[in-house]
Amino acid sequence: MNRKNLIISTLLLVFICCLAVDVSAQTKKTREQLEREKAEVQERLREFDKILKQTTAIKKNSIGELNAVTRKVQTQSRLVNTLDREIKLLDQEIQQTESKIKKLKQELVDLKAEYARMIYNTSKLNRGLSIVSFVFSSSSFNQLYMRLKYLKQYTDNRKQQAEQIQAVSVQLAEEQVSLDLKRAEKEKVLEEERLEKLALDKARQEQQGIVNNLSKKEKEIQKQIAATKKQQDQLNRMIKQVIEEEIRLAEAAAKKSNSNTTKSAGSSMPMTPEVAALSSSFAGNKGRLPWPVETGFIAQGFGTYPHPTLKGITMDSDGLDIRTQPNSNVRSVFDGTVTKITTMPGFGGTIIIKHGEYYTMYSKLKTISVKSGQSVKAKDVIGQVATGPDGQAEVHFQTWKGLNVMDPATWITSK
Repeated sequence: MNRKNLIISTLLLVFICCLAVDVSAQTKKTREQLEREKAEVQERLREFDKILKQTTAIKKNSIGELNAVTRKVQTQSRLVNTLDREIKLLDQEIQQTESKIKKLKQELVDLKAEYARMIYNTSKLNRGLSIVSFVFSSSSFNQLYMRLKYLKQYTDNRKQQAEQIQAVSVQLAEEQVSLDLKRAEKEKVLEEERLEKLALDKARQEQQGIVNNLSKKEKEIQKQIAATKKQQDQLNRMIKQVIEEEIRLAEAAAKKSNSNTTKSAGSSMPMTPEVAALSSSFAGNKGRLPWPVETGFIAQGFGTYPHPTLKGITMDSDGLDIRTQPNSNVRSVFDGTVTKITTMPGFGGTIIIKHGEYYTMYSKLKTISVKSGQSVKAKDVIGQVATGPDGQAEVHFQTWKGLNVMDPATWITSK
């Protein structure tokens, strides 16, 4: 094998190795993202199962139950989609590994062929002479030197060629083991996907059963929604009265001499530097606020929208209904001051906490562990969630900026 061919073979091997490392790094990153997403979805499903099982004995067909099962179906479907993506990624990895093995096998064949040609050519040049005879049969000192130099190059090249053959053989064996592991992993994920699809079908059947039963009670459900809306309007009037009073007090304080207050753009409330700083901090944490309960899921979202599975039913809410485990602690989502504690029809114990010009409201509490005027920190326990007659434990959570209600889902961390 001449030096040029050796260099080309070496560069080709290095290129294959570098390409494999680059593809492997990209695949590893994608795999880590998928594994992280799958773990998160599985954790959410465990929460669903734990919460829903606690109401199995007393649950009955209701909008709340349907909302919970619908959320579970959505999450279960997300898990199946994640597993499907993982299978496709494994297929891609298997194809890449098979391609790598094919190239390495060809490289090994080429290296061995070159090695054989090198041995043959050397033997032919030596014309059957032994190495010692070949060296000392030189006709001149210069020829002796050149033959010694040739033998050294020959020995070095043969050693490098043998090392390359060994390196490719080892890498080929490793890739074959990796391929076998990936194929076994794919079979495992396929079985996992099959089981999750069965669970999804079961959840969908449960969902459809509830839909069928509730569809027969459309008028009754409409009355329940209207009654809930009336109670919610009463709750919102109370919140607005509290905020209006806070604004009035802030304006009165601002009129006093030596008052150091300002109004930020879009704000209706004069604020001291301390209050302005708290407002800015609250706004800066949009999308990162903790949930008002440690575990749970959103059973009903913010706004007015048609029910996702029940035809003819429109949902309407100025906050989030977060389903959680019975007796769960309810927490403040940010630093602030307890402004109002009361009891509202249909919503039970209710707490309003002020965060500068922002307010958060927590209702459907059975116990309250703070007092009006008390300062609280983020994640401080302020009460305990109540459990309704249907066994569902929910906290109703709202966010306000001044007199404007906002979607709380955009303020708390996503799950």
